[in-house]
Amino acid sequence: MKETITPKHADLERYGIKDADVHWNLSPEDLQKRTIERGMGKETNNGTLAINTGKFTGRSPQDRFLVKDDYTADKIWWGKINKPISPANFDILYDEVVNYMSGKELYARDAYVCADPKYKLNVRTITEYPWSNMFIYNMFLRSDPSELVDFEEDWLVLCAPGYSYPDPAAVGLRQGNFSILNFTKKIALVGGSAYTGEMKKGIFTALNMILPTDHNVLPMHCSANVGEKGDTAIYFGLSGTGKTTLSADPDRKLIGDDEHGWTSEDRIFNFEGGCYAKAIDLTEEKEPDIYRAIKPGAILENVIFTEDGDVDYMDSTITQNTRVSYPLYHIDNIQEPSYADNPKDIFFLTCDAFGVLPPVSKLTPGQAAYHFISGYTAKVAGTEAGITEPVPSFSACFGAPFMPLHPTVYAEMLSKKMQDAGVNVWLINTGWSGGPYGVGSRIKLKYTRAMITAILNGDMEGMEFQQHPIFGLFMPTSCTGVPSEILDPMNTWENKSAYVSKSIQLAHSFHLNFEKFQSQASKQIIEGGPLIDEHHDLHEHV
Repeated sequence: MKETITPKHADLERYGIKDADVHWNLSPEDLQKRTIERGMGKETNNGTLAINTGKFTGRSPQDRFLVKDDYTADKIWWGKINKPISPANFDILYDEVVNYMSGKELYARDAYVCADPKYKLNVRTITEYPWSNMFIYNMFLRSDPSELVDFEEDWLVLCAPGYSYPDPAAVGLRQGNFSILNFTKKIALVGGSAYTGEMKKGIFTALNMILPTDHNVLPMHCSANVGEKGDTAIYFGLSGTGKTTLSADPDRKLIGDDEHGWTSEDRIFNFEGGCYAKAIDLTEEKEPDIYRAIKPGAILENVIFTEDGDVDYMDSTITQNTRVSYPLYHIDNIQEPSYADNPKDIFFLTCDAFGVLPPVSKLTPGQAAYHFISGYTAKVAGTEAGITEPVPSFSACFGAPFMPLHPTVYAEMLSKKMQDAGVNVWLINTGWSGGPYGVGSRIKLKYTRAMITAILNGDMEGMEFQQHPIFGLFMPTSCTGVPSEILDPMNTWENKSAYVSKSIQLAHSFHLNFEKFQSQASKQIIEGGPLIDEHHDLHEHV
């Protein structure tokens, strides 16, 4: 076992945890060994730790709460996503968790988030399981050993997967598990779920409140990379749109793949020190960076593997949401430290299964804010029971489950920063062309990469654009390496009337989704939406 550093203030009784056997800041090797010795994980054939998160193989959004008190009452956008819990009920659950953790073998880690030193936030995490602590080593930024002796946390994370509250309704819970943030006490409390993403997204949610409110920093659910000339690009997109794939570019250094801040000092910085990637259907050919990062030090979650330790990434027996976490240094081409200058280009990625949106279009500031608030992609047939044709899916700011403030707050910040920095914003459709899912075909990855490369190289500057008649988007008339006939999606449909009808149908979905934001959105943002809804007849455009 490697020597570890115990901080001066290592007494857990200050948190109410008594008589615990605490291991401080253990190495990943030590944590992996302890996980296997306790029968909580196995090694694959290349020495990677594989664990099973049990009942929960993903976040449980319905069991996520924010403490509603004087600090949060008027700030948070309360509703279906941000559900309140009283300070009194939080205190009951906190006391239950620390009593449960007392007398146990525990694992503590002192780390931080936010790579920009100005916004550094120290986080102390105390976990019941060794592999939960190893996950934190991978995902948070690793403190220098010289900082550990005098470490003082800004936030505390308590993770007790083995604890479930016996009478949920009595304390405002839906069921025995919970993930709760207390902004006044600066505590993230996780109970009853071993899914590691609850800890990661808990702190991300905290930053999404703290950074814009206290520091005028825009938090973003996006990936980011930087070119040799220092030109930064960021990529927003929901699951399945290509965010990780497209930001992993051999000619550009990866800043991070999921969570970033944009400062008023013209800097983009990574919140994290690692990646938490989906592993389902993973191949070296499709995702070489992720595939090669799966080695000792990484943690595979809920994958199926043979007795010989060979992982079957195609097997979704346990869950479609198989995952791998690994530290950023498992990837060769990374930006160190993980921050860079203002972005030159921003990409909104969507997988439009209706085959309506152009493969690439340039957005005005109003359109950028509108599409940012909308956060559109589409679910395709077969992804969920009962889905037989494409279904629109909207997630505000491309990360609604983690945004405590009203989406227009983030959208207005993005719009201002965009205009101040002179950033170009592009909507990239990685979905269908020539018809909807089942009729048309998926836009080739090589074409999408060619479009992004052309934009990053400045080849789109001075290009002629034409406006989409229904969505108002500005489509380039040509692009190096891309057949010009696919740039206007109407050209790819045999039945032009069917294209217009489907476009109007999707435009109407955008309008309906945006109604809940309308009252707090500016005129410029509202005018950034589709030009028409289903009451208009655009067949004269055919």
